[in-house]
Amino acid sequence: MSPIMRDWLEKGKVFQEKLVVIRRDFHQHPEIGFEEKRTRKRLIEHLEAIGLIVQAPMARTGVVALLEGDKPGKTIAIRADMDALPMEELAKHPYQSQSPGRMHACGHDAHMTYVLGAAMILKELKSELCGNVKFIFQPAEETTGGAKPMIDEGVLENPKVDAILGGHVWPDVPSGNIEVVKGPVMASTGQINIELQGKGGHAASPHENSDPIQMATEILQKLQNFVSRGVDPLENLVISICSFHSGETFNIMPEKAVLKGTVRTLNNELRLGLEEKMHKLIKSVTDYHGGSYQFELQHLYPATVNDPEFTDFAKTSIRDLIGEDHVQVGTKPSMAGEDFAFYLEKIPGTFLRIGNYSKEKGLIYNLHNPYFDIDEEQLGKIASIYAKVAYDFLNHQ
Repeated sequence: MSPIMRDWLEKGKVFQEKLVVIRRDFHQHPEIGFEEKRTRKRLIEHLEAIGLIVQAPMARTGVVALLEGDKPGKTIAIRADMDALPMEELAKHPYQSQSPGRMHACGHDAHMTYVLGAAMILKELKSELCGNVKFIFQPAEETTGGAKPMIDEGVLENPKVDAILGGHVWPDVPSGNIEVVKGPVMASTGQINIELQGKGGHAASPHENSDPIQMATEILQKLQNFVSRGVDPLENLVISICSFHSGETFNIMPEKAVLKGTVRTLNNELRLGLEEKMHKLIKSVTDYHGGSYQFELQHLYPATVNDPEFTDFAKTSIRDLIGEDHVQVGTKPSMAGEDFAFYLEKIPGTFLRIGNYSKEKGLIYNLHNPYFDIDEEQLGKIASIYAKVAYDFLNHQ
């Protein structure tokens, strides 16, 4: 064992102070999906300062850097998302967002910092690395998704990536702990758009009209009945209608009603079969009422499904670093979505849940909350975890 390898956590501590400065800079200058121009510039500066090969731009604002080990071998990627959210930060910090209506309320500032820290550590181990590490900084996770365009533009090639590691700060896991989940960890996401066309008229003569509000309420009920009766109860399925617009006044039956919502499932096969079944459901209602409809189910992200073998490997590597007591084995997937799923459709990998709950430190707020913050004291530690998993994968015989 090399002298550097004897204590990974100490190595993370060496860079801790520097990582805090980097994270606060990202936090103060949040940018939303595909607008991460300053963020991209700063990432390139940091990566070049480390001495990495920064590859060609990808997905408009994405950044990819390569560390080539001195010995031949496999390639592992470590991914961070870059974008912030279009919301106002309400917490008062010295590092509060300086961009009105923009906030890193989902921890992506920390995610980028973890990966930069891992790059700093692994660069010092270049002579020992049997293979390569790709550091992927991906835009637009919160919006239309930057993972797929990056894959389409070749981020998993040249050199070909054999496995991928990612993670997300997680408010339900105590700070200092890591939770690993085998199999499905995040749900697929889809957007529902339904436009119902009826026949308007006087509210006092409903029999002469075709009521789109009545159609909409029946469709709402039938969708929930479908979830409870049309799907195997052992499957996870959520259909939520979150927007219902129709009519302008109290005595005129409107012509149209518009419903918008989301569909979530952990089963990618179930996800792909939903559109036809929902079409039939909506058509049965509108036919009965003499109306018509337009329906779109826009598939956004597939379910994020961790590779069991690589997840076991990562768990062992992390456990050896931080101890059994600080590694949780999760069994409960989240119905939130994550476009890390697209990488996992192509190659083995795992998506870690990084503990961020601490009542003592006031870290009690959920993701996308205007008071959300991350535990800066864990930056060096998580960088060490990322670096060790990558090192162990490349040097594992």
